[in-house]
Amino acid sequence: MSFWGKTVYGLNIVFSVGMLLACIAPYTKSANLSFLSLPVPVLVISNFLFLLYWLMVKPKRLWLSFIVLVVGYFSLGSFVQFNTGESYDDNALKVMSFNIQGFEGFPRNYDRPIVPEIADFIQKENPDILCFQEFGYWGLRNEVFQNYPYSFTNYEVGSEEKGVLMAIYSKYPIINKGDIEFPNSLNGASFVDVLYKKDTLRAYNLHLESLKVRPRSLKRERSDRLLGRLRNSFAKQQEQADLIREHMKGVSFRKIVCADMNNTQYSYAYQELKQDMEDSFVEKGYGYGRTINFWKFPLRIDFILTDPGIDVLDHKNYSESLSDHEPIMATLQITSDK
Repeated sequence: MSFWGKTVYGLNIVFSVGMLLACIAPYTKSANLSFLSLPVPVLVISNFLFLLYWLMVKPKRLWLSFIVLVVGYFSLGSFVQFNTGESYDDNALKVMSFNIQGFEGFPRNYDRPIVPEIADFIQKENPDILCFQEFGYWGLRNEVFQNYPYSFTNYEVGSEEKGVLMAIYSKYPIINKGDIEFPNSLNGASFVDVLYKKDTLRAYNLHLESLKVRPRSLKRERSDRLLGRLRNSFAKQQEQADLIREHMKGVSFRKIVCADMNNTQYSYAYQELKQDMEDSFVEKGYGYGRTINFWKFPLRIDFILTDPGIDVLDHKNYSESLSDHEPIMATLQITSDK
């Protein structure tokens, strides 16, 4: 084999091993392997390109990437969906999740009247249950949010001062509510029990540990400090997912989870929270499902999960420049059998 061929095959092995380790990452609490939850699409595309290259140059060498891609598909699923939504009437339940970055706009512009823009968007889409992460105090005074008859806003989520403000708004009666503190974190979770027709539904609003990575600071920060901080964030996300899953065990009725996980569907946190729940994007989403652009790299880190007995009729991703995150909304139907 030529030097070029050996080099290409060596790179092929590196990307294939990376892909196989990424397949293990969601099922282990290794903070080191968690790094591979972020570049899975890159690993998939790279192995696909290697497969095409060997198909044209030396077909017997394509099997490495082929096997890795098959293993990846069955263990991780596809990061692209081509579903179509079902027709539904006004009786369906529309649930939206949106991290609005404290109404700071995107890119950050404190002179931009972002609160009215977000309020107009909410009024147009008209969700029945609305879960905000990083809500911020400005929204409390807006009449669109005040017009929701039921709400739960928490000023002190997080065990340290100035925790992230979480907010849940509902058109249906809230008969119970509470929050869940994450140890040694500014992030946290809240929940409400909603009386929806003849059913009681538990809606969780989650904001898992932030990675605390800003593209502008990457060039100035030492790599060992960056990696250490990311490793710590991944470990906290795993602990927080375990905490929420344990909290869910005490709930006898059906649950809906709206979450900014600050990690992808290939992470331990996602797998631990999802388990037998349905991911609305996987069920009825279309395309890549991006919810945030990090350094121009699209990631899906915001999710709506539903228990068995809640059918997903539709899922929408929005391309709105209202926050660093983009809102998502699922249209749901409660089935008669739990």
